[in-house]
Amino acid sequence: MPENPIIQAMKQIADEKRIPMESVLHTVESALAVAYRKDFGSKDQNIKVDFSLEDGSSRVFDVKTVVDDEKKAKTEAYDAERKAKMEAEEAEREAKVAAGETVVRTEEEAHEAMEEKTETEEKPEVIFERFDPKTEISLTDAKVLKKGAKIEDVIKTELFPPAAYGRMAAQTAKQVIIQQLREAEREIVFKEYKDKEGEMINANVQRQEGKLVMFDIGHTMAIMPPAEQLPTEQYRAGARIKVYIVSVNATTKGPEIIVSRTHPEMVRKLFATEVPEIQNKTVEIKAVAREAGFRSKIAVVSLQPNIDPIGSCVGQRGSRVQTVINELGGEKIDIIEWSEDQIAFIGNALSPAKVISINLDEAQHTARVEVKEDQLSLAIGKSGQNVRLAAKLTGWRIDIVGEGIKAQGVEAKVEDTEVKAEVKTEEKTEDTKVEEVVQEEKSEVVEEKTEDKTTAEKTDTDEKVKKPDANKTEKDGKKKKSKKE
Repeated sequence: MPENPIIQAMKQIADEKRIPMESVLHTVESALAVAYRKDFGSKDQNIKVDFSLEDGSSRVFDVKTVVDDEKKAKTEAYDAERKAKMEAEEAEREAKVAAGETVVRTEEEAHEAMEEKTETEEKPEVIFERFDPKTEISLTDAKVLKKGAKIEDVIKTELFPPAAYGRMAAQTAKQVIIQQLREAEREIVFKEYKDKEGEMINANVQRQEGKLVMFDIGHTMAIMPPAEQLPTEQYRAGARIKVYIVSVNATTKGPEIIVSRTHPEMVRKLFATEVPEIQNKTVEIKAVAREAGFRSKIAVVSLQPNIDPIGSCVGQRGSRVQTVINELGGEKIDIIEWSEDQIAFIGNALSPAKVISINLDEAQHTARVEVKEDQLSLAIGKSGQNVRLAAKLTGWRIDIVGEGIKAQGVEAKVEDTEVKAEVKTEEKTEDTKVEEVVQEEKSEVVEEKTEDKTTAEKTDTDEKVKKPDANKTEKDGKKKKSKKE
């Protein structure tokens, strides 16, 4: 016997949407109940439908809970009294209008009446628990339908549709099915990825919407805000990269999944993937400090005495750490050894700079670190990056001073530096004045030498000019003499 088309469609939806069959069945029953209520039901009926997965048939019931008769009687009496009061007020108002009377209220009286009405609406007087005719039935009425009925029993009265469902009822049922299946699917996705919060997954870049990058992570989409994007990366559609799931939130439009490439925990996850010793829990990453896209520091410790934690993370010829660096777009990574001794830990964290001494102020949670003058810039790093990462890694505020500086704290260090700068400036000014005087004297000597040299050169020139004349006279004399001979 061929399977019912409705049941086939339900199974297909359950497989494609990864929704349990029970949820699909509940959705179909809710849609059929809405369709019956739309065409044949009344406001006092609590419609429930039982759908059979064997033959695709359905049965409709009006389900009510049995309550005490007194509850119904009190509710009816209260409603009757309220209705009579409203009718009396309405009749009085109509009589005044018919008699031509007008009730004029001052502005203050109208305001007081409005406040009184608001207070009454905000704090309604609870007299008793009301009887709900849609979901409840009195004990007397229940015994008519079922002999031996007791309070809190559930009475199911079967209803029979007088005709086929209309077009509007079918359209309403379709909308209910689509909406509830979508909600069920969102709930499944939310639960799935909520469990993956704090994990690293592979994702495909789908598109960019403004500054947001959208990722396809399997059964749904994830969002990467600008703050979670690496400044050194370009996200091209179709690229497959690793992302870290920061948070999963339920919204009216479905689960909102935020992923990141800048989160410090991503460095930890990447090393855990590449280093077997971390997976085996023989090496542990104690702390991570990161300035995404530029530089990171991680503190590692070995849980076994014969294992080198730094060498394990670096790998043979740096293969392991290089893989992590490539995944992070060339971000530099410093691997240091963690220590319970805070002084040793802070010294390691400031590597590659070499530290002379470290003094800890427990009250201020500050570490004063002394380094050699040639190591000062290395310890601070470019734009203070090295010391900033070391402070994040260790959790201590770090003040770095040069060797021999007797400063206490940052403020004193700054003042001493300013004083030294002033002294150096004054000394330099005096030296400059002396040098200027010397330069002037040198200039005068040079000028005198230049003048003497110029005079000597001029004299030589004149002598040279005169000599050719003498020679010429000598030659002319010889010529004349030879002519006479």
